[in-house]
Amino acid sequence: MIEINEKIALEHGLKKDEYKKICELLRRNPNITELGIFSAMWNEHCSYKSSRKHLKKLNTKGKKVIQGPGENAGVVDIGDNDAIVFKIESHNHPSFIEPYQGAATGVGGILRDVFTMGARPIANLNSIHFGSPSNKKTRNLLRGVVQGIGGYGNCMGVPTVAGQTSFDESYNGNILVNAMTLGLVKKDKIFYSKATGLNKPVIYVGSKTGRDGIHGASMASAKFDDRIEEKKPTVQVGDPFTEKLLLEACLELMKDDSIIAIQDMGAAGLTSSSVEMASKGKLGIKLNLNKVPCREENMTPYEIMLSESQERMLIVLETGKENKAKEIFDKWNLDFSVIGKTTDTKKIELYFNNERVVNIPIDYLSAQAPEYDRKWKKSKTPQKINYKKKDFKKLKITEILKKVISSPNVCSKEWIWEQYDHTVMGDTIQKPGGDAGVVRVHGTQKAIAASVDSSASYCYAHPLSGGKQVVCETWRNLISVGAEPIAITNCLNFGNPEKPENMGEFVECVQGLNEASKYLDFPVVSGNVSFYNETKDQGIKPTPTIGGIGLIKNYKDMLTMDLKEFGNLLFVVGKTEGHIDQSIFAKEILNERKGPPPEINLFNEKNNGVTIIKLIKDKLVESVHDVSLGGIITGIAKMCIKARKGAKIYKYKGLLDKFEYYFSEDQGRYIIEVKKDNIEKVKKILDNNSNHYDLIGEVIKDNVEIDDEPTLSVDKILELNKNWLKNYMLN
Repeated sequence: MIEINEKIALEHGLKKDEYKKICELLRRNPNITELGIFSAMWNEHCSYKSSRKHLKKLNTKGKKVIQGPGENAGVVDIGDNDAIVFKIESHNHPSFIEPYQGAATGVGGILRDVFTMGARPIANLNSIHFGSPSNKKTRNLLRGVVQGIGGYGNCMGVPTVAGQTSFDESYNGNILVNAMTLGLVKKDKIFYSKATGLNKPVIYVGSKTGRDGIHGASMASAKFDDRIEEKKPTVQVGDPFTEKLLLEACLELMKDDSIIAIQDMGAAGLTSSSVEMASKGKLGIKLNLNKVPCREENMTPYEIMLSESQERMLIVLETGKENKAKEIFDKWNLDFSVIGKTTDTKKIELYFNNERVVNIPIDYLSAQAPEYDRKWKKSKTPQKINYKKKDFKKLKITEILKKVISSPNVCSKEWIWEQYDHTVMGDTIQKPGGDAGVVRVHGTQKAIAASVDSSASYCYAHPLSGGKQVVCETWRNLISVGAEPIAITNCLNFGNPEKPENMGEFVECVQGLNEASKYLDFPVVSGNVSFYNETKDQGIKPTPTIGGIGLIKNYKDMLTMDLKEFGNLLFVVGKTEGHIDQSIFAKEILNERKGPPPEINLFNEKNNGVTIIKLIKDKLVESVHDVSLGGIITGIAKMCIKARKGAKIYKYKGLLDKFEYYFSEDQGRYIIEVKKDNIEKVKKILDNNSNHYDLIGEVIKDNVEIDDEPTLSVDKILELNKNWLKNYMLN
């Protein structure tokens, strides 16, 4: 028997004072299995020990919120007894170590979070972030991650309808892979993870348990160093075909009243699932580990409890329902085993070879897990860059547009999303490449829009503003397709929280996120925190990722960003202040990376969004696209690309420098296309609602014409936009 000491505890990722607290709670030294369980439940990934204090401040309530944070996923009401279950989670560290399996099992895990609650998954999204294109690892990491996402999602038969990809040198040593899933469920058939009742059978279903993924949760809360290859055994191995069987078997069992509670075995596997179910129900749980189906010989209690083998569920059943449940899982060729029962002890008790090998009060692992109030450092607002007229003297708008539209973070990501099945199930009505993905609610007139966004540069420059911005960006993307925004999920990717500057980024980002969420009535219903995203003490830029959903009551009212008809006029709704700090223009053209992000005016943000929704509902606009990376001209160019139509941009006569006007990234703005017959109606609504607007151009054939500069063909813009990533991946 291994004698447990402080050195072994530290090797498990625990701190000295944490190990001391464990010994004090137990009034003895833990054994190796107990130590492993504590290390899993007390790490950042499971306990949120550095973030809980601040996450409690988030706006989580709303008229349509059925379930907020604290369950496997959030749930919102979309009417007619229908509800949407959704969540986003990270799988960053595993994807950097082994990109295919890391990304694949990230998709598998978030799918289980959704169907565990009784929902059939209807859409996947992702937000993936890679190092500089010049970094030698970037290309292979990107290829592996995309193949992993597509490989798992496609096999599951769930469409991938939207996503986001970015490149930045801060991800050279630590890529980000955030996966999001939406599911559809009837409000009266939602399942939860809270165990209730005594002596209820605890059931293991799904795949057998192996040695893959052991310490996966702990590894997710660790920094990387030169020994990264040694961590490959901690990466889970996925089997989407088995998960498809598990999905169908669980949904079949959920048709009656057999299930009391259900929890997927994700991070920390059987440990977290059993502890969480018992903790929520204020019960105990007793398990016989000899009854856990194992695919490898001589597995120890430690290995069984810490394995993160995929495609597994833990279920608390009503007494007497075991045989019926077993028949269902046998039919789907899945393992089924009664491995324990609920108790009144409020302890987790584990038996192996007729010996009790674990005896821990549940509260020690949950309620009494550490909660830290980390020191944090407030960010300074960067000084605005004072650009001189000479900086712009030799610039040509068309040449700038060509560089911006083909830059890594603006270019088309078609090479990525064409590897995903985005039409399976037959309800996708807006595929990737637009402002948001849209899927019909099968058999109804309703549709759900979904978008995922992040903005590391803005957050790095000023975390408070960046936190607000990323929520607003998601809000605008949903509005642009005609959806009324309902709620968001977040995946908060940051560096080492033990460093005050990193913790400060987190605290201020969360504050900004919360301010925007409250003002826009856009509550947070689920989420995930990923800390320690750093290698050799070099952390990533703070990257809060926001996934949002919205409702379109009649899918025929959905809007797309492609220009519709020659002669229609183009307006910019929202005031352009000329902010180019932190813009693509500043980085790609002026080689300037300093300065503050654009300011967020939440009143204007909400007012402009509400007005755009009204214009869409009144059928007064033909297309809408929000203004984001690359500014107005880039936004119009993308609308041209989608439609294979051109645009004539009228000569700018305002007070700003024309480059500031065309390429600034001021927030809260939309480009709208309006028929001439509707101009006066649109203007009246904009004026009545006090929305600033500019008439900027009109739709023409084939070319983009700007001032007196050389004409740029839409075909050329399309080529530049589409080819960068494709050519990069061919090299």
